[in-house]
Amino acid sequence: MSNSLVTAGLVVIAACFGGVLQCAAGQTESVRTHCARVGEDDRTRPLRSELVADARRLFEIGADLSSEFVATATVTRCMNGKVWLCYVGANLACGKADVSHSAGAAAFCRQNPGSTSVPMSATGHATVYSWKCVGTRATIDQQFERVDPRGFIAENWKALR
Repeated sequence: MSNSLVTAGLVVIAACFGGVLQCAAGQTESVRTHCARVGEDDRTRPLRSELVADARRLFEIGADLSSEFVATATVTRCMNGKVWLCYVGANLACGKADVSHSAGAAAFCRQNPGSTSVPMSATGHATVYSWKCVGTRATIDQQFERVDPRGFIAENWKALR
């Protein structure tokens, strides 16, 4: 087999392992089929237009927002073989949750020793903790968000049924 044929075959295979896929012979794999096939896929992907109505229903998004806006503000991923959606809406974090020590909270506490709370403008919206300053040291006050088994903020994601 020639190198060009092997390379062409690998390109087709690679294309079929993307999100919503244009595979050999022009067949398109749906998001549901992709998730059922791969089980887990933590890559967030843009919402396909055929899922806009589902996003509106799941997140109670009114008709006053355009379908293009809903598609742009919503992402999908796969968990447990199902399609999960996250609508960014009012500053929701759709990426992996931040469960680390917050550099932003540390900097805030150095500048604001003894503060009883650290704003999310310092920590970022992906944090799952509320922070306070003990002297100049950032300390976790409490965990206020639950993290799903794949490391995302659970409340921000809804399963497509």
